[in-house]
Amino acid sequence: MERRTLLKATAFAPLASTSRLQPTGQGTGESQESAVQAQGLPSRQAILDQVRLVQTYWIGTHRNPGDNKWARATYFSGHQAAYRATGENLRYAQKWSQQNAYALNGGTTTRNADNQCAGQAYYDLFDIDHDASHLTAINESIRLMVFGSNQSNSDWWWCDALHMAMPVFARVRTHTGDPAYGDKLWTLFSYTKNLLWDAGDHLWYRDANYVYPTGGQCLSPNGKKVFWSRGNGWVLAGLAKTHALLPVSDPRRADYAALFQQHAAGLLPVQRSDGFWNVNLADPLHRPGPETSGTAFFTFGLAYGIRAGLLDPTIYLPAATNAWNGMTAVAVRSDGLLGYVQGTGANPDSSQPVTSTSTADFGVGAFLLAGTELAKLTS
Repeated sequence: MERRTLLKATAFAPLASTSRLQPTGQGTGESQESAVQAQGLPSRQAILDQVRLVQTYWIGTHRNPGDNKWARATYFSGHQAAYRATGENLRYAQKWSQQNAYALNGGTTTRNADNQCAGQAYYDLFDIDHDASHLTAINESIRLMVFGSNQSNSDWWWCDALHMAMPVFARVRTHTGDPAYGDKLWTLFSYTKNLLWDAGDHLWYRDANYVYPTGGQCLSPNGKKVFWSRGNGWVLAGLAKTHALLPVSDPRRADYAALFQQHAAGLLPVQRSDGFWNVNLADPLHRPGPETSGTAFFTFGLAYGIRAGLLDPTIYLPAATNAWNGMTAVAVRSDGLLGYVQGTGANPDSSQPVTSTSTADFGVGAFLLAGTELAKLTS
Protein backbone atom coordinates (compact mmCIF):
# COMPACT_ATOMS: atom_id res chain seq x y z
CA MET A 1 0.00 0.00 0.00
CA GLU A 2 1.36 3.44 -0.88
CA ARG A 3 1.83 5.64 2.16
CA ARG A 4 1.64 9.10 0.64
CA THR A 5 -1.48 11.21 1.01
CA LEU A 6 -1.22 14.53 -0.79
CA LEU A 7 -1.86 17.55 1.41
CA LYS A 8 -3.44 20.69 0.12
CA ALA A 9 -1.17 23.74 0.06
CA THR A 10 -0.96 25.16 3.57
CA ALA A 11 -0.16 28.73 4.55
CA PHE A 12 2.44 28.89 7.27
CA ALA A 13 4.65 31.26 9.21
CA PRO A 14 8.16 30.59 10.53
CA LEU A 15 7.97 28.40 13.61
CA ALA A 16 8.66 30.11 16.90
CA SER A 17 11.30 28.67 19.22
CA THR A 18 9.96 26.32 21.88
CA SER A 19 11.55 24.73 24.92
CA ARG A 20 13.78 21.74 24.28
CA LEU A 21 12.44 18.25 24.84
CA GLN A 22 13.32 16.35 27.96
CA PRO A 23 15.05 12.96 27.54
CA THR A 24 12.54 10.37 26.34
CA GLY A 25 14.44 7.10 26.54
CA GLN A 26 15.12 4.44 29.10
CA GLY A 27 17.85 6.65 30.53
CA THR A 28 20.28 9.16 29.06
CA GLY A 29 23.20 11.27 30.20
CA GLU A 30 25.51 9.45 32.57
CA SER A 31 23.70 6.13 32.28
CA GLN A 32 24.05 6.24 28.49
CA GLU A 33 27.75 7.12 28.69
CA SER A 34 28.35 4.22 31.06
CA ALA A 35 26.60 1.82 28.70
CA VAL A 36 28.70 3.01 25.78
CA GLN A 37 31.96 2.86 27.68
CA ALA A 38 31.24 -0.77 28.42
CA GLN A 39 30.66 -1.46 24.70
CA GLY A 40 33.24 0.19 22.50
CA LEU A 41 33.11 0.63 18.75
CA PRO A 42 33.68 -2.78 17.12
CA SER A 43 36.50 -3.33 14.66
CA ARG A 44 36.04 -2.59 10.98
CA GLN A 45 35.97 -6.33 10.30
CA ALA A 46 33.29 -6.94 12.94
CA ILE A 47 31.12 -4.13 11.58
CA LEU A 48 31.41 -5.32 7.99
CA ASP A 49 30.68 -8.89 9.09
CA GLN A 50 27.31 -7.67 10.35
CA VAL A 51 26.75 -5.76 7.11
CA ARG A 52 27.49 -8.92 5.09
CA LEU A 53 25.26 -11.05 7.30
CA VAL A 54 22.23 -8.78 6.88
CA GLN A 55 22.84 -8.16 3.19
CA THR A 56 23.32 -11.85 2.42
CA TYR A 57 20.05 -12.73 4.15
CA TRP A 58 18.17 -10.06 2.20
CA ILE A 59 19.54 -11.12 -1.17
CA GLY A 60 18.99 -14.79 -0.41
CA THR A 61 15.34 -14.21 0.45
CA HIS A 62 14.71 -11.74 -2.40
CA ARG A 63 16.11 -13.32 -5.55
CA ASN A 64 14.05 -10.88 -7.59
CA PRO A 65 15.64 -7.51 -6.73
CA GLY A 66 12.31 -5.73 -7.10
CA ASP A 67 10.81 -2.54 -8.50
CA ASN A 68 12.18 0.99 -8.74
CA LYS A 69 9.93 2.61 -6.11
CA TRP A 70 11.26 4.47 -3.08
CA ALA A 71 11.41 1.52 -0.66
CA ARG A 72 13.55 -0.72 -2.85
CA ALA A 73 15.56 2.24 -4.12
CA THR A 74 16.48 3.05 -0.52
CA TYR A 75 17.67 -0.51 -0.08
CA PHE A 76 19.91 -0.16 -3.11
CA SER A 77 21.43 3.05 -1.81
CA GLY A 78 22.60 1.02 1.18
CA HIS A 79 23.50 -1.92 -1.03
CA GLN A 80 25.82 0.23 -3.11
CA ALA A 81 27.42 1.67 0.01
CA ALA A 82 28.11 -1.91 1.10
CA TYR A 83 29.55 -2.67 -2.34
CA ARG A 84 31.96 0.24 -2.03
CA ALA A 85 33.10 -1.12 1.34
CA THR A 86 33.37 -4.82 0.41
CA GLY A 87 33.51 -5.06 -3.39
CA GLU A 88 30.73 -7.67 -3.24
CA ASN A 89 27.27 -8.19 -4.78
CA LEU A 90 27.49 -5.65 -7.59
CA ARG A 91 25.64 -8.00 -9.94
CA TYR A 92 22.51 -7.85 -7.78
CA ALA A 93 22.33 -4.07 -8.17
CA GLN A 94 22.99 -4.30 -11.88
CA LYS A 95 20.17 -6.82 -12.27
CA TRP A 96 17.82 -4.49 -10.40
CA SER A 97 18.64 -1.47 -12.49
CA GLN A 98 18.56 -3.37 -15.77
CA GLN A 99 15.20 -5.00 -15.14
CA ASN A 100 13.84 -1.53 -14.34
CA ALA A 101 15.58 -0.09 -17.44
CA TYR A 102 17.13 2.68 -15.32
CA ALA A 103 13.69 4.27 -15.42
CA LEU A 104 11.66 6.12 -12.81
CA ASN A 105 8.31 5.13 -11.38
CA GLY A 106 5.95 7.71 -12.88
CA GLY A 107 8.23 8.47 -15.82
CA THR A 108 10.51 11.40 -16.48
CA THR A 109 7.77 13.98 -15.87
CA THR A 110 7.35 12.93 -12.25
CA ARG A 111 7.94 15.58 -9.60
CA ASN A 112 7.37 13.12 -6.77
CA ALA A 113 10.51 12.81 -4.65
CA ASP A 114 9.72 9.16 -3.90
CA ASN A 115 9.93 8.35 -7.61
CA GLN A 116 13.27 10.11 -7.94
CA CYS A 117 14.96 8.11 -5.17
CA ALA A 118 16.07 5.41 -7.63
CA GLY A 119 18.34 8.00 -9.20
CA GLN A 120 20.69 7.73 -6.23
CA ALA A 121 21.53 4.12 -7.08
CA TYR A 122 21.60 4.82 -10.80
CA TYR A 123 24.28 7.42 -10.17
CA ASP A 124 26.17 4.97 -7.95
CA LEU A 125 26.22 2.51 -10.85
CA PHE A 126 27.24 5.25 -13.28
CA ASP A 127 30.25 5.90 -11.05
CA ILE A 128 31.37 2.34 -11.77
CA ASP A 129 30.88 1.93 -15.53
CA HIS A 130 30.38 5.56 -16.65
CA ASP A 131 27.48 4.60 -18.90
CA ALA A 132 25.59 7.86 -19.40
CA SER A 133 22.42 6.00 -20.41
CA HIS A 134 21.94 5.14 -16.73
CA LEU A 135 21.24 8.81 -16.08
CA THR A 136 18.85 9.66 -18.90
CA ALA A 137 15.61 9.35 -16.94
CA ILE A 138 16.72 10.84 -13.65
CA ASN A 139 18.53 13.76 -15.27
CA GLU A 140 15.50 14.61 -17.38
CA SER A 141 13.16 14.46 -14.40
CA ILE A 142 15.33 16.86 -12.40
CA ARG A 143 15.92 19.11 -15.44
CA LEU A 144 12.16 19.56 -15.86
CA MET A 145 11.82 20.63 -12.23
CA VAL A 146 14.59 23.20 -12.64
CA PHE A 147 13.92 24.50 -16.14
CA GLY A 148 10.40 23.28 -17.02
CA SER A 149 7.24 25.37 -17.18
CA ASN A 150 6.05 24.24 -13.75
CA GLN A 151 8.12 26.27 -11.31
CA SER A 152 6.34 25.23 -8.13
CA ASN A 153 8.56 25.07 -5.04
CA SER A 154 6.12 23.25 -2.75
CA ASP A 155 6.67 19.70 -4.00
CA TRP A 156 8.44 18.50 -0.84
CA TRP A 157 5.58 18.80 1.65
CA TRP A 158 6.62 15.74 3.69
CA CYS A 159 10.00 15.38 5.39
CA ASP A 160 10.83 12.01 3.79
CA ALA A 161 11.25 13.83 0.49
CA LEU A 162 14.50 15.34 1.72
CA HIS A 163 16.13 11.93 1.68
CA MET A 164 14.48 10.76 -1.53
CA ALA A 165 15.30 13.73 -3.76
CA MET A 166 17.89 16.06 -2.22
CA PRO A 167 20.87 13.76 -2.92
CA VAL A 168 19.71 13.38 -6.53
CA PHE A 169 19.59 17.15 -7.03
CA ALA A 170 23.08 17.35 -5.53
CA ARG A 171 24.27 14.65 -7.93
CA VAL A 172 22.86 16.41 -10.98
CA ARG A 173 24.24 19.75 -9.81
CA THR A 174 27.74 18.26 -9.54
CA HIS A 175 27.44 16.17 -12.70
CA THR A 176 26.36 19.09 -14.87
CA GLY A 177 28.32 21.79 -13.09
CA ASP A 178 25.24 24.01 -13.39
CA PRO A 179 24.58 25.99 -10.18
CA ALA A 180 20.92 26.40 -11.18
CA TYR A 181 20.32 22.89 -9.84
CA GLY A 182 21.81 23.90 -6.50
CA ASP A 183 19.65 27.02 -6.41
CA LYS A 184 16.49 25.00 -7.05
CA LEU A 185 17.53 22.45 -4.44
CA TRP A 186 17.88 25.20 -1.84
CA THR A 187 14.51 26.72 -2.76
CA LEU A 188 12.69 23.39 -2.50
CA PHE A 189 14.47 22.54 0.74
CA SER A 190 13.67 25.96 2.23
CA TYR A 191 9.96 25.38 1.68
CA THR A 192 10.15 22.12 3.64
CA LYS A 193 12.28 23.62 6.40
CA ASN A 194 9.94 26.57 6.90
CA LEU A 195 6.99 24.21 7.07
CA LEU A 196 8.31 21.31 9.15
CA TRP A 197 11.42 22.24 11.16
CA ASP A 198 10.93 22.84 14.91
CA ALA A 199 13.76 25.20 15.79
CA GLY A 200 13.17 24.78 19.51
CA ASP A 201 13.38 21.01 19.69
CA HIS A 202 15.77 20.71 16.72
CA LEU A 203 13.57 18.03 15.20
CA TRP A 204 11.31 17.66 12.15
CA TYR A 205 7.58 17.08 11.81
CA ARG A 206 6.59 14.53 9.22
CA ASP A 207 4.14 16.85 7.45
CA ALA A 208 1.73 19.70 8.22
CA ASN A 209 -0.69 17.32 9.96
CA TYR A 210 1.83 16.98 12.81
CA VAL A 211 3.07 20.56 13.17
CA TYR A 212 2.50 21.76 16.73
CA PRO A 213 0.15 23.37 17.67
CA THR A 214 -1.88 23.68 14.45
CA GLY A 215 -1.77 20.19 12.95
CA GLY A 216 -4.75 17.92 13.35
CA GLN A 217 -2.53 15.06 14.53
CA CYS A 218 0.10 17.11 16.40
CA LEU A 219 -0.33 15.41 19.80
CA SER A 220 0.33 11.84 20.89
CA PRO A 221 -2.24 9.98 23.02
CA ASN A 222 -0.26 11.26 26.03
CA GLY A 223 -0.43 14.89 24.95
CA LYS A 224 3.15 15.11 23.66
CA LYS A 225 4.40 16.37 20.32
CA VAL A 226 4.76 13.87 17.49
CA PHE A 227 8.25 13.66 16.02
CA TRP A 228 8.34 10.44 14.00
CA SER A 229 11.68 8.70 14.33
CA ARG A 230 12.08 7.46 10.76
CA GLY A 231 10.86 10.78 9.41
CA ASN A 232 13.69 12.47 11.26
CA GLY A 233 16.01 9.71 10.08
CA TRP A 234 15.09 10.43 6.48
CA VAL A 235 16.07 14.06 6.98
CA LEU A 236 19.38 13.47 8.77
CA ALA A 237 20.41 10.92 6.13
CA GLY A 238 19.33 13.24 3.32
CA LEU A 239 21.31 16.14 4.74
CA ALA A 240 24.37 13.94 5.21
CA LYS A 241 24.23 12.59 1.66
CA THR A 242 23.63 16.05 0.20
CA HIS A 243 26.52 17.61 2.10
CA ALA A 244 28.81 14.84 0.88
CA LEU A 245 27.74 15.21 -2.76
CA LEU A 246 27.71 18.98 -3.23
CA PRO A 247 30.94 20.62 -4.36
CA VAL A 248 32.78 22.55 -1.66
CA SER A 249 32.19 25.68 -3.74
CA ASP A 250 28.41 25.42 -3.45
CA PRO A 251 27.29 28.51 -1.49
CA ARG A 252 24.61 26.60 0.44
CA ARG A 253 26.73 23.64 1.54
CA ALA A 254 27.59 25.37 4.82
CA ASP A 255 23.90 26.10 5.45
CA TYR A 256 23.02 22.42 5.10
CA ALA A 257 25.90 21.58 7.44
CA ALA A 258 24.69 24.02 10.09
CA LEU A 259 21.18 22.60 10.06
CA PHE A 260 22.58 19.07 10.11
CA GLN A 261 24.50 19.98 13.27
CA GLN A 262 21.40 21.43 14.92
CA HIS A 263 19.40 18.33 14.04
CA ALA A 264 22.07 16.01 15.41
CA ALA A 265 22.08 17.97 18.67
CA GLY A 266 18.35 17.43 18.99
CA LEU A 267 18.77 13.66 18.78
CA LEU A 268 21.16 13.11 21.67
CA PRO A 269 18.76 13.92 24.54
CA VAL A 270 16.14 11.52 23.21
CA GLN A 271 18.27 8.43 22.58
CA ARG A 272 17.40 5.40 24.68
CA SER A 273 20.02 3.86 26.94
CA ASP A 274 19.93 0.68 24.83
CA GLY A 275 21.06 2.69 21.81
CA PHE A 276 17.74 2.80 19.94
CA TRP A 277 15.42 5.75 19.43
CA ASN A 278 11.69 5.45 20.09
CA VAL A 279 9.21 5.73 17.22
CA ASN A 280 8.01 9.02 18.74
CA LEU A 281 11.07 11.00 19.74
CA ALA A 282 8.97 13.23 21.99
CA ASP A 283 7.01 10.51 23.81
CA PRO A 284 8.65 7.28 25.04
CA LEU A 285 5.25 5.86 26.00
CA HIS A 286 3.81 6.25 22.50
CA ARG A 287 4.33 2.79 20.99
CA PRO A 288 7.43 2.08 23.13
CA GLY A 289 10.11 -0.39 22.15
CA PRO A 290 13.14 -0.64 19.86
CA GLU A 291 12.81 0.54 16.25
CA THR A 292 15.57 -0.10 13.76
CA SER A 293 14.96 2.06 10.69
CA GLY A 294 15.09 5.44 12.40
CA THR A 295 17.96 4.26 14.58
CA ALA A 296 19.94 3.07 11.56
CA PHE A 297 19.49 6.34 9.68
CA PHE A 298 20.57 8.28 12.76
CA THR A 299 23.65 6.06 13.11
CA PHE A 300 24.55 6.67 9.47
CA GLY A 301 24.07 10.42 9.84
CA LEU A 302 26.05 10.74 13.05
CA ALA A 303 28.89 8.62 11.67
CA TYR A 304 29.03 10.76 8.54
CA GLY A 305 29.00 13.95 10.61
CA ILE A 306 31.95 12.72 12.66
CA ARG A 307 33.92 11.68 9.59
CA ALA A 308 33.19 14.96 7.79
CA GLY A 309 34.31 17.03 10.76
CA LEU A 310 30.82 18.39 11.41
CA LEU A 311 30.30 16.67 14.77
CA ASP A 312 32.56 16.37 17.82
CA PRO A 313 33.51 12.69 18.09
CA THR A 314 33.83 12.88 21.87
CA ILE A 315 30.13 13.73 22.01
CA TYR A 316 28.63 11.89 19.04
CA LEU A 317 30.73 8.76 18.62
CA PRO A 318 29.42 7.26 21.89
CA ALA A 319 25.84 7.76 20.62
CA ALA A 320 26.58 6.17 17.22
CA THR A 321 28.46 3.31 18.87
CA ASN A 322 25.67 2.65 21.33
CA ALA A 323 23.13 2.64 18.50
CA TRP A 324 25.14 0.18 16.40
CA ASN A 325 25.78 -2.14 19.32
CA GLY A 326 22.11 -2.01 20.25
CA MET A 327 20.97 -2.89 16.74
CA THR A 328 23.40 -5.76 16.30
CA ALA A 329 22.59 -7.18 19.73
CA VAL A 330 18.81 -6.87 19.53
CA ALA A 331 17.65 -6.47 15.93
CA VAL A 332 20.00 -8.70 13.92
CA ARG A 333 18.97 -12.35 14.08
CA SER A 334 21.67 -15.01 13.86
CA ASP A 335 20.69 -15.82 10.25
CA GLY A 336 20.81 -12.15 9.21
CA LEU A 337 17.16 -11.10 9.38
CA LEU A 338 16.97 -7.48 10.49
CA GLY A 339 14.04 -7.06 12.83
CA TYR A 340 12.21 -4.29 14.67
CA VAL A 341 11.80 -2.31 11.43
CA GLN A 342 8.61 -0.27 11.42
CA GLY A 343 6.81 -0.82 8.13
CA THR A 344 5.57 1.81 5.70
CA GLY A 345 3.63 4.69 7.16
CA ALA A 346 3.77 8.30 8.26
CA ASN A 347 3.72 8.30 12.07
CA PRO A 348 4.46 6.24 15.20
CA ASP A 349 1.17 4.34 14.91
CA SER A 350 1.84 3.09 11.39
CA SER A 351 2.50 -0.62 10.77
CA GLN A 352 2.23 -1.56 14.41
CA PRO A 353 3.13 -3.66 16.29
CA VAL A 354 6.85 -3.68 15.48
CA THR A 355 8.35 -7.04 16.41
CA SER A 356 11.61 -8.96 16.23
CA THR A 357 10.62 -10.28 12.78
CA SER A 358 9.34 -6.97 11.35
CA THR A 359 11.63 -6.15 8.45
CA ALA A 360 11.60 -4.12 5.23
CA ASP A 361 13.86 -3.26 2.33
CA PHE A 362 14.33 0.38 3.31
CA GLY A 363 15.25 -0.63 6.86
CA VAL A 364 17.88 -3.03 5.58
CA GLY A 365 19.22 -0.28 3.32
CA ALA A 366 19.47 2.07 6.29
CA PHE A 367 21.37 -0.56 8.27
CA LEU A 368 23.83 -1.09 5.40
CA LEU A 369 24.38 2.67 5.18
CA ALA A 370 24.96 2.85 8.94
CA GLY A 371 27.44 -0.02 9.05
CA THR A 372 29.51 1.03 6.08
CA GLU A 373 29.73 4.64 7.28
CA LEU A 374 30.61 3.59 10.82
CA ALA A 375 33.29 1.24 9.49
CA LYS A 376 35.03 4.24 7.90
CA LEU A 377 35.68 5.62 11.38
CA THR A 378 37.76 2.55 12.19
CA SER A 379 40.09 2.84 9.16
